[in-house]
Amino acid sequence: MTARLTGDAKVATVKDDRQVVNFSVAVNDSYKPKGSTEVTKVVTYFDCAYWINPKVAPFLKKGTIVEMDGRIGVDVYTNMNGEAKASLKFHVNSIKIHGGAKTETAKPVEAAAPANADAADDLPF
Repeated sequence: MTARLTGDAKVATVKDDRQVVNFSVAVNDSYKPKGSTEVTKVVTYFDCAYWINPKVAPFLKKGTIVEMDGRIGVDVYTNMNGEAKASLKFHVNSIKIHGGAKTETAKPVEAAAPANADAADDLPF
C-alpha cells in the first residue's frame, strides 16, 4: 500500500518496554462508475502500527509518502454514546519512505563579505 501520512508518528511504550510506532495514513483512489463520465474520488484512512524499529518515527512526518507491506485488521469498539464503531488498522511489516513531508521554506543565508573587497572587483566575470 502506498499512502500519505495524515500526522506525525508517535512512539508508545507498552508492557515489557516494547515500543510501537503509531501513525495514520490516507490512501487516495478514484474510479468511474459504469455509465458515467464523472470520476469519483475515494479516500480511505488507516491507523498504522509498526513494531519493528521505533527509530523510524522521526522520519514519519505529516505529508510523507510511504510504501508499506503488512496486513489489515479491524478494531471494533463502543463509543461514549454506546454506538458500535470500527476503524481499519494496518499492521506494518515493512516500510519504505518515498517522499519527505513538506518543510518550511528555508531561510536565506547571508553570504560573508570577501576579506579583500578590492579583490572581488578584479574578477573577470
